[in-house]
Amino acid sequence: MLKPWTTINKKVLGNFRIFSLRSEEKISPRTNLAHEFFIIDCVHWVNVIPLTPDNHLVMIEQFRHGSNTVELEIPGGTMDAMDGSPVATAVRELKEETGYEGEDPQVIGQVFSNPAIMSNTTYTVLVRNCRLRHEVQMDSGEDLVTRLVPMAEIPGLVAGGNIRHSLVVVALFHFDLWLRRQAQ
Repeated sequence: MLKPWTTINKKVLGNFRIFSLRSEEKISPRTNLAHEFFIIDCVHWVNVIPLTPDNHLVMIEQFRHGSNTVELEIPGGTMDAMDGSPVATAVRELKEETGYEGEDPQVIGQVFSNPAIMSNTTYTVLVRNCRLRHEVQMDSGEDLVTRLVPMAEIPGLVAGGNIRHSLVVVALFHFDLWLRRQAQ
């Protein structure tokens, strides 16, 4: 049976606006040798599955600096301290990024963002009966375009490489699982 590794030393390497970086020296329970690991600490993230009454997903296109590409995604963002929950974050991000509001927001999935090097969790929140109710309130570092995409087109967009953000694909899979449970 695998055992946790014992931490013998921790060191903060840097604090940045959206994450901090630390190193941890740990002892392998199998070899008893020390190894250094690097961990990125981020606040939790939330992805929103905004579903309209006519079965469209409210999606956004935005430029992503890591890949240097424009990506088709669902709304989402980081949990602010004032949000208090993934659902509160989802409602806020949906409104800010798209101007849409909906009903009955609920967490339908969660994953570790990248457990090899990151400490945070990404939540998927479904919001149904979404309707355009507000003006978009983008941050100064965002440029977004809202797209309404028929739900039936989503699998083809993922398979065709039009939706490439890994955490968005995971959120869409959680949505697919939720749909399957509803059909039972």
